[in-house]
Order: sequence, then C-alpha cells, then structure tokens
Amino acid sequence: MNEYTPDLFELVDEEGNKKSFELIDAVEIDGEQYFAMIPAPEDEDYLNEDCDLVILKAVEDNGEEILASIDDDDEFEKVSAYFIQSIQDIFEEENL
Repeated sequence: MNEYTPDLFELVDEEGNKKSFELIDAVEIDGEQYFAMIPAPEDEDYLNEDCDLVILKAVEDNGEEILASIDDDDEFEKVSAYFIQSIQDIFEEENL
C-alpha cells in the first residue's frame, strides 16, 4: 500500500503567527515561481471544513528566498486562473 506524505511548509504571517500549509502545486510562469497551498489539517474534523487556496510567489528578500503574497491584481488573476484550471483538470481525470 502506498502512503501519502504531503509537502508541508510552516509559514509566518505579518503578525508573526505560524501556520502549516500543504503544497498542492507549483509552477513557473514568465520566469517567476508560484506555489498553491491549502491549510494543513489540524484535526480529524478538517474534512468537514472549507479550505481556501493560498497562492504565493517566491521572491528574494535580503538575499534569502521567501514566499510572499501577490500584490499585482493582473499577475494574481493570471496565476490563480492557471492553478484553478489545473485543479479542475485533476478532478475531471479522476472522475473518468
């Protein structure tokens, strides 16, 4: 039996709060690296909860690569459209 091991990342927000996220997909678009994540399950009740898709961009900050929110609306729309289509394609393949 195959056991699923998710790629988990601990992210820190602007207020210093830490939260774990599971990597769903990553892509390079126009030379930039983007990541789609969902909050990692914290208890057994997570299957009954809605999950928000979080899309972040790899940026360099003081010589260190960090994940940051996308501030440009056009850039965010382009990247989020890619991830949404990718997720829809996966679900359609599973339902065939």
